[in-house]
Parts: sequence; C-alpha cells; structure tokens
Amino acid sequence: MKKHPIVNCPTCQKSLTYSSNNPYRPFCSKRCKLIDLGAWAAEEHSIAGQELISDEFISEEELAEIMSKKLH
Repeated sequence: MKKHPIVNCPTCQKSLTYSSNNPYRPFCSKRCKLIDLGAWAAEEHSIAGQELISDEFISEEELAEIMSKKLH
C-alpha cells in the first residue's frame, strides 16, 4: 500500500495527508483554497520576474513605438 506524505496546508498550516482523496490539495479545505486565491487576486503574492509596462502610465504614441520595435 502506498503511503501518502503528510503536509501542512499553505493557508492555515493544519497537517493533512497529501492524497488524491482530498479535492482541495494541497489545501485542507475549500475555505483555505479560496483564501489563497483571494490573496493572489489582491496581489499579496507574486512570482518574481521582469516588471511589465503598465498601459496606465504610457501614452498611445509611446505604446506604438514600443510595439513597432517588438515587431522588427
């Protein structure tokens, strides 16, 4: 019989068996899964990488210039 590892829920740190029997893995519950999703949506979490250009702070002319450079 395959032994499943014991892990901690990333949200509440409760110990749980990491198994396909848990539809919310690696979380312990739907609630913890939704709390994590909300944190990503609120930009409390991020993945390291190059910062993207925000179209809020760029004029249409600057955007056209950047796009033409990428196409060539």
